[in-house]
This record gives sequence, C-alpha cells and structure tokens, in this order.
Amino acid sequence: MHKLIWDDLRFVLAVAETGSVNAAAKVLGVNHATVLRRIASFEETCGGPVFERDRSGYRLRPNRAPVIEAARLAAQHISSAEALMQGQSNQVGKTWRITSTDTFCQTVLAWIYPALARRVAPDRLTYLSSNAHLDMARLHADIALRPAMVLHDDLVGRSFTEMRFSVYARAKRSDAQGWLGMAGALERSGPAQWMAREVDSAQVIASADSFCLLTQMLGKSNAQAILPCILGDATPGLERVASDAPDFLVPVWIACHRDLAGSERLQSVMDKMEKLLQPHIPAIAGDLASRDAVKATG
Repeated sequence: MHKLIWDDLRFVLAVAETGSVNAAAKVLGVNHATVLRRIASFEETCGGPVFERDRSGYRLRPNRAPVIEAARLAAQHISSAEALMQGQSNQVGKTWRITSTDTFCQTVLAWIYPALARRVAPDRLTYLSSNAHLDMARLHADIALRPAMVLHDDLVGRSFTEMRFSVYARAKRSDAQGWLGMAGALERSGPAQWMAREVDSAQVIASADSFCLLTQMLGKSNAQAILPCILGDATPGLERVASDAPDFLVPVWIACHRDLAGSERLQSVMDKMEKLLQPHIPAIAGDLASRDAVKATG
C-alpha cells in the first residue's frame, strides 16, 4: 500500500460535501478528470472505494463516514499548521454543523447559541436551517435537532421531549375564515396529513413551506392554522382556538449519523446542547404556563 498523499483529501472532501464530481471540480477550480484521478488515487492508496456511484451522484459508502470525518479533522490540522507557520493564532478548532428546522433555528437554537458557543470554544458552530432533512450520509451536517415520529435509518440519537402543535387564529376573532396550509417539506408532517384528510381543499386559502412564515401570515389574515406552540404562543395577537384537530405531539430528537455515534467529541457537543435545551422544554411542549416566559425570552 502506498503512502497517502494529503492533498488528495481536498478532492475526497469536496466530492463528499457536494455529491458530484462536476460540483467538486467547480469548487476546487480544476477539471472533471483531475477530480476523478485524485479520488482514484485516494481509494487505491487507502485500500478500497469511498463512494458509491449512481445516477444521483456520489454517495458515501455506509461504513466510510468516519473516514470523511477523520479527513476533515486532518484538513483542519493542516490549516492550523499553515496558520502557525505564518505567525497566526491557532485558536480555531473544528466547526460543528447543526441542522434543524427554521422553527428551532429561530427560537431555541438562537436562544442557546451564546452559551453553546462558549462551551464548545475554540470549536465553532454553524447552524443549517432546513425544513427538509439534509443527507447526513454525505455529512452535510454533524448533528440534527429534529421533530420526527421516528429517526431515519442512518441516524442514531435520543428524544428528549415532545413538540406540541395547536390551532391558532388572531385573538378575539370568532369568525376565522379558511385555513393556511402546509407545502413542501411540511406536507409530510402530522398536521398536514390531518388537514389533507379532514379539511376541504377549497377552505385552504394559502400555504407555505415554513411554520415561521405561516405564523407571520396568520397575523395578517382572518384564517386559522396549525402551528408549533413554541411559535404560536410567543406571537402577540395569536391565540389557540378550539377545533376538531387532535392534539399533535411529535418527539424531538438530537441525533447524528450512525457511523459517527462513537465519537466522544461529537457526543460531548450533543450532551451540551441537550442540557442547554432543558429550560426551554416547556415552550417546546406547549405548556401554557410558559407562554409569558417564551415571550420574554424572544
């Protein structure tokens, strides 16, 4: 087996993060053939393939996520060595990428950010707001904070509370007309599926793919909508209203890719996140007693 050429790591990481050779070539400023050659060199040197190739692009093999994570750490150490040689401070650690819904990114994750940043320093945080599930197999993110009935097969984690949804309308209005519905990634949610079964589509006057956007829309309309209580309870002018909708409770998970579950550093960050989220569980769970506290925090 030949010695690893460290520069090949750049090409492996670019393909892992973009999912295609063409996209990696564009990021690196080289041609398609160069990327293919460097990937082949890395795989030959390391004793086996890193990627599975199909019509959708390049996907990490199930057992290769730790390889890419180690490659990222190696690349960061190389950057640190370069900075030291240039007389720069070596205070920048790993960047932890945390993916979550826009609801959580604009509430609890924003609220705990200062404390979490202090606890992981000199490592850094990057929040990735997406209502669609990112492909964790491509390591687009390290940690996921997600409401879901069950975790995807490639994730492992723990549920630490449940997220409550209720029907809301503008306060002091008893004549709510129509519904605001859910589109895009939200169509898979329990509230959206209930609406598809129980609400006449003619009554849905508008839709959005974001609960944050639906909350803002509801404040300007005479309709009603199903919202996460952490948003509805904290928004002035909105109130819960009686309806035929059931009590929607969805587990909230802190999770990572299953092949990275053995990383002590990763588990430490997840533990710190969960501890900092504990005081906000009443707001996530829709405890009415926490309404004033949520508004004050926001």
